[in-house]
Amino acid sequence: MGTIFPPHTHTLSPLLNIKASSPSRILLSPSNSIFCFKPIIPSLKKNQTLSFKPPSCGSLLSHAQQGLAALAISLALNFSPILYSGNAFASEFDVLNEGPPKETYVVDDAGVLSRVTRSDLKRLLSDLESRKNFHINFVTVRKLTSKADAFEYADQVLERWYPSVEEGNNKGIVVLVTSQKEGAITGGPAFVQAVGEKVLDATVSENLPVLATDEKYNEAIYSTAKRLVAAIDGLPDPGGPTFKDNKRESNFKSREETEEKRGQFSLVVGGLLVIAFVVPMAQYYAYVSKK
Repeated sequence: MGTIFPPHTHTLSPLLNIKASSPSRILLSPSNSIFCFKPIIPSLKKNQTLSFKPPSCGSLLSHAQQGLAALAISLALNFSPILYSGNAFASEFDVLNEGPPKETYVVDDAGVLSRVTRSDLKRLLSDLESRKNFHINFVTVRKLTSKADAFEYADQVLERWYPSVEEGNNKGIVVLVTSQKEGAITGGPAFVQAVGEKVLDATVSENLPVLATDEKYNEAIYSTAKRLVAAIDGLPDPGGPTFKDNKRESNFKSREETEEKRGQFSLVVGGLLVIAFVVPMAQYYAYVSKK
């Protein structure tokens, strides 16, 4: 908002050079202000106060309504929940579109792998690729929304990253879905033949789901890599973990225990009934006999 300069007989500023002999000054307001003022004409006398008239803009109410509407919209935008598009939650699409990793062998979209695991995987898989010319990529995602299970998604990743048979012949894809605690392995014909279906099935049913259930994602990924590399090198299968047999004891009683408890319950109830009826009658009889 503008500034009202009081009247003085000397120059207020060498820049403004406004003198007291000016007949009138106008209080300026910004163009976006909702207030409007009339010119203020001060007297030349020092001791006389300035006169001021209230705003007389005809559009004051209209500007106020516009200001309130803008304030309401601002509050709604600040405090309303942010709506995201479907792709913001579908991270598996980002994995498909970005393609295979350039420098590493891991796409950790779920963010569950440590730096040590990444380094160990890079060393193990780069050595395999240099010796056997097989390239294996590991992918972790939190949740699948486009495919029914990890197997369909793994096939989709392989087809998107390596469209032709020649490109994907010696490629392998390992997928781990952390929310579903499941994994899948797929690859080209040469990769599947080198690993063998027996090791592939065992790895999918043992290493990935068992360790993922205990949220040991780093161990699940690295043990899978070591098992696949050993199969390609023709070494003995190191095997994998098995589900723990956590059988809980039944809370149901056997028939013999039920009959025993029932007999004890009958004796207790019978004793309580005898006490409830016999004792009051004996007390009453003793009271009457004294009279």
